[in-house]
Amino acid sequence: MSEFPEGELEETRAALAPTLEATAAILPWLAKPRPLRFAEQLNQRWVAACARLAAAWSARHGEGADDIRPAIFALYAIALETADADCLRLGEALASATDALEATAPPPRLLAALTASIECFDEASGLEHVLFGERARHFAQRLETSCAPGQSASPRSAVLDQLFVSETGERLERMHEALAALPPDAYALKLEAGELAQQAEHLELYGVLHLIGQLTRATSGDLEAPAVRQNLLDLLQQLETAIVALGT
Repeated sequence: MSEFPEGELEETRAALAPTLEATAAILPWLAKPRPLRFAEQLNQRWVAACARLAAAWSARHGEGADDIRPAIFALYAIALETADADCLRLGEALASATDALEATAPPPRLLAALTASIECFDEASGLEHVLFGERARHFAQRLETSCAPGQSASPRSAVLDQLFVSETGERLERMHEALAALPPDAYALKLEAGELAQQAEHLELYGVLHLIGQLTRATSGDLEAPAVRQNLLDLLQQLETAIVALGT
């Protein structure tokens, strides 16, 4: 036997009927895909350019260093093609950040803004992401603020420098072991150098970063060749000397 009287059920059905009909009428519209704002090929090129920039930025302490500027300006060229205000502003902000990045000591805030921006836009939907405009405005403003005058590097901390020196001993030893292996272990060298570079970047140790970049690029050669091996040994010695000097 029904828990509710038949009359009450009929009244309930009748009351809900308009709502159900309205919902049924809306559902086909909800199922329709959102119309594309940009040409599909243009968006594919944007996605590829973002992926290229992300790869260059990830390898900025080694082989990717020379591709950052070309990658950013390739992205900016596509932004010009979109004729979209938010996209253009983002492209201009990235281009300006590139100039600031090549300064003697780019501020940590700029490095953080570039990292966050590049990671955010390295995704599959590209220009068609539902929040693209919002994100573009946010990161453009963040980059613009980071490039503004007065965003200079913070004062050095002797305590942090000493901590960095004490923590790098084992890492440098592993780099020596990787170079001494037969054949030399290029992967281990790059891995340790990359970890060391991240630490140095946080502390704004740009001289150390420069040496790490040279060492990482040198690992792309034939590590069993005497000249390449000697060059790596010399660079590793210079890196060691520079790090030890921070603690004195």
